Amino acid sequence: MSCLKIALVISTSDAAFDSLAFKGDLVKGLQMAKRIGYDAVEIAVRDPKKVDVDEIELIAKDLQMDVAAVGTGQAFLAEGLNLIDPDENIQKRTIERLKDHIDFASHFSSKVIIGFIRGNRKHRSVQEVSNLFVEHMRCLADYALPRKVTLVIEPLNRYEIDFLNTLGQTFEVVQMIDRTNVGILADTFHMNIEEARIEESLRFVASKLFHFHVADSNRWAPGTGHYDFESTFEALHKIGYEGYISVECLPMPNGPQEAAKIAYTTVKSFLQIFERD
Repeated sequence: MSCLKIALVISTSDAAFDSLAFKGDLVKGLQMAKRIGYDAVEIAVRDPKKVDVDEIELIAKDLQMDVAAVGTGQAFLAEGLNLIDPDENIQKRTIERLKDHIDFASHFSSKVIIGFIRGNRKHRSVQEVSNLFVEHMRCLADYALPRKVTLVIEPLNRYEIDFLNTLGQTFEVVQMIDRTNVGILADTFHMNIEEARIEESLRFVASKLFHFHVADSNRWAPGTGHYDFESTFEALHKIGYEGYISVECLPMPNGPQEAAKIAYTTVKSFLQIFERD
């Protein structure tokens, strides 16, 4: 395993999603991540038009910090935007918003995450919503390609969404989309719930595994629960994963900075085991 870079998910203070180690001023989040030792940040953005991308770009360059990915879930949680909504107007608004996210990400050549924003089935068949999702994702991927942006679909557990819960399901849809700039984001918290054999699942999707989230079994900072990170990082080592390891966890224990420190120390310690190989 080459020397993988570690990122911290940060967000503006109005974020509707609780599972973020840092919510507040994005510049302060960048500065905190840099002090701790992170190589990059992942920015959760509800509406990119309301964020000063030029300021973020300047600060990131000054701190020599990458922007690994751009999160989109706030647009679903706060506004209900999603790609498979029965209302075609919501679908259209979602596509336009995601194009804004892609434009934002293009400043950093970073990934755009398709998690919550894909939406729920709402009693429709998997086939029906899959076809709709694939159609929209092809359109977005074609928009993103000349902007050097990659889209990553994140399987989420059954208690949070009812469409694409496992790595296998997501891999099948990614194959249907059939775009080189569309892949998978795996998350230890969700895998701990949904995957029968995590390491086997990672091997199965290895060719399309483009991004990786970590949180412990309790969604706190890695190192505070019972998730087997050593086994997972060994699997990543064996499949030759070279993307970011991005910390997305609750600000627990003891607040954002302490959680971010514990997470960084834990992830770094496990990565070093395999970086020596």
